[in-house]
Amino acid sequence: MDALSDDDEFARREPQISSLVATRGEAAAGGAAVQRVGAAVCCAVERFVAVGETIADDNPDVRHSMVLACKEARAAGRAIERVCTGADGAGMVSAARALLAAVTRVLLLADMVVVRQLLLAKDKVARSLDRLESVSNFAEFVRAFTEFGGGMVELARLTAERRADLRDERRRAQVAAARNVLERSTLMLLTSSKTCLRHPGSASARENRDTVFCQMRRAMDLIHYVVRDGLPGHEEHAQEAAQWEAGTALGALRGLSAQVRASRARGGADAARRRALAATLRALVERTHDFTDSAYTSHEHRQRILALAERIAYELERLVAVAVSLEEQGSMGSGAALESACTGATGAASELERALVAAARDQARDLTPLADDAKKLASDLAHIASSCGERESERLHNIASQLHEQLDHIIEVCKLLRHIAMSETLQVSAKFAEINLRIYGPQVVTAARTLAAHPGSAAARENLDVFVDMWAWLLADAARLARELLDRTDERPDKQQYSSLPRPGKHGTTSKPLKAVRLDSDEQAKIAKSGLEMKMMSSEMDAETDRWQGAAADENNDIVKRAKNMSSMAFAMYQFTKGEGRLNTTQDLFTQAEYFAEEANRLYKIVRQFSYQVPAGSTKKELLEHLDKVPTYVQQLQFTVKEPTVGRAATFSKVDNVIQETKHLMNVISKVVTTCFDCANKVITPVF
Repeated sequence: MDALSDDDEFARREPQISSLVATRGEAAAGGAAVQRVGAAVCCAVERFVAVGETIADDNPDVRHSMVLACKEARAAGRAIERVCTGADGAGMVSAARALLAAVTRVLLLADMVVVRQLLLAKDKVARSLDRLESVSNFAEFVRAFTEFGGGMVELARLTAERRADLRDERRRAQVAAARNVLERSTLMLLTSSKTCLRHPGSASARENRDTVFCQMRRAMDLIHYVVRDGLPGHEEHAQEAAQWEAGTALGALRGLSAQVRASRARGGADAARRRALAATLRALVERTHDFTDSAYTSHEHRQRILALAERIAYELERLVAVAVSLEEQGSMGSGAALESACTGATGAASELERALVAAARDQARDLTPLADDAKKLASDLAHIASSCGERESERLHNIASQLHEQLDHIIEVCKLLRHIAMSETLQVSAKFAEINLRIYGPQVVTAARTLAAHPGSAAARENLDVFVDMWAWLLADAARLARELLDRTDERPDKQQYSSLPRPGKHGTTSKPLKAVRLDSDEQAKIAKSGLEMKMMSSEMDAETDRWQGAAADENNDIVKRAKNMSSMAFAMYQFTKGEGRLNTTQDLFTQAEYFAEEANRLYKIVRQFSYQVPAGSTKKELLEHLDKVPTYVQQLQFTVKEPTVGRAATFSKVDNVIQETKHLMNVISKVVTTCFDCANKVITPVF
């Protein structure tokens, strides 16, 4: 934050430098003011350089370069201060240029440090993934998953900060998509790994787990690609770019129209421009194949798209012929033929754009009911797998086939939506919706087969539930994307608003504040880190409770039950921070927090009674130390929930505080449960 604030202060001083340069020798009349400005600039540079030197001390690999850059910036700042005392315009120009060059160098080096930190965090998560993949027992898995959770929280923080710094819309969207995959895949990683450990001989369980690992590594590769894009020595990304970047039909059409307009403005097209037109046409025709080759595109739309593509090719051939003729005739040629050819080409491009949008919209309208049917099929699949086992494998196979058909249709729709997306953010969202559906969709069937093979397995049941939840999330993403693109491509005029009529919340017509509101995307982003930390704690709690097996689980069943309830509540609150799940409004969140506090109180009483059975020793002492903290955190959470608020800003602040207090309580509860497990092994039970 210090580096940012100093940089901002320097940015505020920059107009003053420009003003000094512009006035040159005329600034003598305001000499005192000029001297004050020079001193202020020098002071700002000193503060800026101090931050740079701190970065140099903490990062030996850039220390030498950073120290030199800071030295140059300090010298340039002092030079400006000296120039201001004499109002030397020529000296001001050279000093300002030197200062800007030095500051730019410092900023570039600082950015390299940030990138290095992010890549180190990414590598740490990658190593923890490798360790998770190689564990052979559950205790080792719990330790590895805890380490992985810590690395994920740090990576989430750094990627969020990097995303905020990025100026390129596509890069921001790609980082957001990668973060989304990592967050959503974490729970699947937990359940699929547990299922693999429970059933090491199950090929379907291993396929589930390996798919999650592969997708998470793919997301980290995307983060790596975005972060290193543009850095020195990493300009060439041909192979990586082919993996992450993809053109759209709409982009090719608009590029073609721009090239035609440029030819019109220049009075023709030379050989290089003609080759560019031919290349763009080939790309356009190739991308329209996604529309014409789709089995779900209507015959009318397909024929119209093919006809318009042929018309564009004809108009471009005519344009090229006219351009060649003009090039041969020189200034003797007439521009009327060129104007006619350009008008024909741009008109055909506009008509094709409307045809593509109409074809995509026609399929997008069916996406919401299609997604609802796919959700129902997944629920039916889960029910059959858990209740029938392998005895009705044919029925399971039939529903799986229907699910695959629905999946293919939804993927086709997402592909077309990407082609007509108006912004790069929507293009990236559509692309990753398609990728995630293609990869995770079939895994629902795979998880169902695991449960069918092991119908009594709680781990397989939980794993299937998590994959079904992911399936529902992906379908909701696709439906939301379709609705947004339908709204953006809707050509109907906006409804007229009558400003003479007061609207709710205006002109004093509504005085009572809303009791329950939904968080918008900006508010969700602000509490995303806290939500992710809560999710990690919830996953760790689930892992801890799964360690309670055999006699310990039977005897202390209430502890396990309460802990699982609290883990479920915490996960629901995490989903709220993402705009998902059953908690829809802030009031739902506050009610859930009250239940969470009550459940913590119940767990506290149960564990307190259990502690009387534990033999004296260091383990019991540790248990009581953790347990004594529970009432304090419960009271803090209850006070926070009951605090009255008025206005959206105050409500969001309360939401943030509730999430934080719940996280603190969840942390101490997790320690209590872990210590309880250790104590349970020391309790001597009577033998009857």
